[in-house]
Amino acid sequence: MATKIFIGKLSYDTTEKTLKELFAQYGEVVSAMVIVDRATNRSKGFAFVEMSDAKAAQEAIKELNNKEVDGRNIVVNEAKERDDKPRSQGSYSHRSW
Repeated sequence: MATKIFIGKLSYDTTEKTLKELFAQYGEVVSAMVIVDRATNRSKGFAFVEMSDAKAAQEAIKELNNKEVDGRNIVVNEAKERDDKPRSQGSYSHRSW
């Protein structure tokens, strides 16, 4: 099973290709996805990489955390499972004052 890795504090210039090449030094990269803002199509400064081998993924996390990429020291750690709770609407209409 593939291991999903979270990469934060990315430069807005970092591409999926850059991440694939960076992580491929440690093992097979299944996918790389830079998260972009829907309205502006600009990077949100974080990404996810999936690696096929868990041991290789752990090595990549260890070696790449706090490494400089495109002028920024990135944060690299194992991705946490997404919590599928509905998001708050940000409305105060349900509160009683």
